[in-house]
Amino acid sequence: MAKQFPEGFLWGGATAANQFEGGYKEGGKGLNLADVLPGGKVRLQIISQPGFNYEIDHTKYTYPNHEGIDFYHRYKEDIALFAEMGFKVFRMSIAWSRIFPNGDELEPNEEGLAFYDRVFDELHKHGIEPLVTLAHYETPLHLIKEYGGWRNRKLVEFFERYVRTVFTRYKDKVKYWLTFNEINGATHMPLIGLGFSPESEETRLQDSFQGLHHQFVASAQAVKIGHEIIPGSQIGCMLIYAPVYSFDSNPDNVMYARQEADIFNFFCGDIQVRGEYPYFAKRYFKENNIELDIREGDLETIKEGTVDFISFSYYMSRTDKKEKTPEEVGVGNLIGGIKNPFLKASEWGWEIDPVGLRIALNELYGRYQKPLMIVENGLGAYDKVEEDGSINDDYRIEYMRDHIKQMGEAIEDGVDLIGYTSWGCIDLVSMSTGQYSKRYGFIYVDKHDDGSGTLERKRKKSFFWYKDVISSNGEVL
Repeated sequence: MAKQFPEGFLWGGATAANQFEGGYKEGGKGLNLADVLPGGKVRLQIISQPGFNYEIDHTKYTYPNHEGIDFYHRYKEDIALFAEMGFKVFRMSIAWSRIFPNGDELEPNEEGLAFYDRVFDELHKHGIEPLVTLAHYETPLHLIKEYGGWRNRKLVEFFERYVRTVFTRYKDKVKYWLTFNEINGATHMPLIGLGFSPESEETRLQDSFQGLHHQFVASAQAVKIGHEIIPGSQIGCMLIYAPVYSFDSNPDNVMYARQEADIFNFFCGDIQVRGEYPYFAKRYFKENNIELDIREGDLETIKEGTVDFISFSYYMSRTDKKEKTPEEVGVGNLIGGIKNPFLKASEWGWEIDPVGLRIALNELYGRYQKPLMIVENGLGAYDKVEEDGSINDDYRIEYMRDHIKQMGEAIEDGVDLIGYTSWGCIDLVSMSTGQYSKRYGFIYVDKHDDGSGTLERKRKKSFFWYKDVISSNGEVL
């Protein structure tokens, strides 16, 4: 029997500007990081190794993010489809470089501001609440090449100007905001989250945690500014969350799993939710030779700018042990670990663990006692269009049904869960691989890895299933 979801639960879907918007040079937009990342397996190599040059080379690579799925021109059609499913909320991001093309201008780009006005108006026309991420892997390229990304404290100033601009412009249109997407993934892939390619493995942690400190200050400032400009606004943090299981009951492995969970799952959350660096940070910094430049007033700003709610992505859990061989290592979303013998995996090797979502919800709520929102969860898979045009993605329905059931269990446990936006509610470009073929959506987009396709939208079987889930408030699964 399905568990009862609270009245007013925010059902919806999630996207990011750089993965579906397109129009990468239109409307006065400047280049951002995603615009120079090529598609295909080479992308993972680029974002995980030092020395990326940030140049576009059409002779060697394709750049699917440039067109995405052309939401820039088709937003009315797409929002109508979201409304048909019954969305209460739609998570999207603002492309920073559409508002400030270089990132360091004194005045914003009016064409960019007007575009998001039209999008928000269209959402409201259909009764859909926007949930807007301020920074979702879209650092303006100029800030990366000229300033070195978030390692440079100047970006705190530039980000403040950006958030003041969008909060002032959209104060009557957007209530729910998120600051930095998957902020805790930055130490694993600094290029994506912090806008710099590490010079070496030796400097990666030092530079990453310094960049994170700047983001903590910027996030706290954004919360304070948002509350000042938009009374009643709700501003959250956004984590990538993966419960860490010990491979066995060996106390050494249990302790290792705990320490990994602390630094990955809780370090950023403690700072953004509790407003201070956690107790375990001091030893971790000492053992990894990390010395932060913390300026006067930073810690006070962080303390005063704690978030109103916690949002997170959940795709998988992680199983680990202290000593492991290369053969044991599994494949994960920004995370390592070893294969869990009790779990199946997706076609991309991501382990499927619905109960892990209930564990995640209980861990987060137990630690912070703040409202929670799941803003990314979904199954990347190859979808086949049948001769009659149908797309029978029963595997996606099964995946989501199992996860939503565990959300219901967590609510029964006493967790304050306020919303769920499934990732890639419409097919888009994969962040990690730059592929169209890794599809997440309830809506199929006729676009393929070789660049071919009409961009026609089609409703998958899961479209109608999710519509029933929403209309029944989670009772019909």
